[in-house]
Amino acid sequence: MTEAPSVCVHPPVRHGDLRDLAIGDGDTVVIIDGLYHQTPALRHKEILAAMGRGVSVVGAASIGALRAAELQPFGMAGVGAVFRAYMDGEIDGDDEVAVGQEPGGRQRALTWPLVNLRHVLRIARAEGVADARTCTGLLESLRAVYYPQRSTAAVLAVLRREGAAHLGEWLRERRVGDPYFGDLKRLDALQAISAAVSGAFPPALGRVPAGVWDTGYHRRWVNETVTEDIDALTLAAADRLAYQQLFDPGFPGRWTAFLEHRSRHPGGAEGPGRPLAERLARLAGDDDGVPPVYAVFRPVLDLTDRQTVGLLLAGETAADRATIARYAARNAEAARAHPGFRPEAVVDAAARGVLLQLWQTGPESLDGEALSRGLGSGQHAVEALKTFLMGFLVDARAARLVEVADAR
Repeated sequence: MTEAPSVCVHPPVRHGDLRDLAIGDGDTVVIIDGLYHQTPALRHKEILAAMGRGVSVVGAASIGALRAAELQPFGMAGVGAVFRAYMDGEIDGDDEVAVGQEPGGRQRALTWPLVNLRHVLRIARAEGVADARTCTGLLESLRAVYYPQRSTAAVLAVLRREGAAHLGEWLRERRVGDPYFGDLKRLDALQAISAAVSGAFPPALGRVPAGVWDTGYHRRWVNETVTEDIDALTLAAADRLAYQQLFDPGFPGRWTAFLEHRSRHPGGAEGPGRPLAERLARLAGDDDGVPPVYAVFRPVLDLTDRQTVGLLLAGETAADRATIARYAARNAEAARAHPGFRPEAVVDAAARGVLLQLWQTGPESLDGEALSRGLGSGQHAVEALKTFLMGFLVDARAARLVEVADAR
């Protein structure tokens, strides 16, 4: 099937993949497997957004079947036995299709998903290898094994422990004759690809209206996928902006200038343009005093808009970009040295302490300082700093060592 010229095979889908600009109006995307443990899973609104721009989406076998069952009312098509099991309520969780995968580029499944074990036990019952009561008990015992540990060896060990060693021998023999025996997910995946190529799946209900998926969360996710190749580096626009917001002492002035620009040139259906002072005066009315502009206007940024990015990154330097890349490398090194390390897991108090020193402010002024930089709140600023904290601390320590050496 993959030899068909109209079929392009990609690795398991992850959060952000459907933003690929190569996927356009009239294309069909078949979602089968996806990543979710080690990376954010594909969100529902990402699928709806793709459908909103004219992409037909079919789901089967794994996370594709689950998402299709959840989004069928919006026009996502589902194919196969796993999809039907979700629709019928026979299964209802992502643990049913979860597998441990081989690291690296092959993405080969190393463990058994429950849907495949259900299928095997159903065949065993039909062939008289085990009765219904035995199969029910075995399924519950197999479910109790954590999915990354549910290898073939673990499955056979459970069967022996539960007095069903003969079922293990039967399974081993069937797999010798057919290495794909019991792989229901594979059967569903092939069926879904065939259906997509032939156009046999149910037709979509039309483009999903933007009001269904165009939320603040979705805009933030889109912003996270915007990258640019510059200075021989591939950098995320969101990281570049966050670095300026956190580390550039002059950014509050740039943020105010950006708000002034947005106020005078709102665009879309936001109404006529007018100076910020006029807007603030209208909001204040007869009240004494006018609040800071950054405390009143908090626009949702669109980092796909080059003008917005240009205005906000006007003070960025090549050294800033090199620092961002270096900090990202520090995070990668930490993750290799300490499996499970994630910048976002840094303790809030540690990041907050560094931020207060960096901005030379007190805890009572943290929210105001963050707002003046377009960061929303002090907590948002703390979360943003975590991405850069490891590299920043390494640089700070190196700088102190240099100072000590010079003093000597």
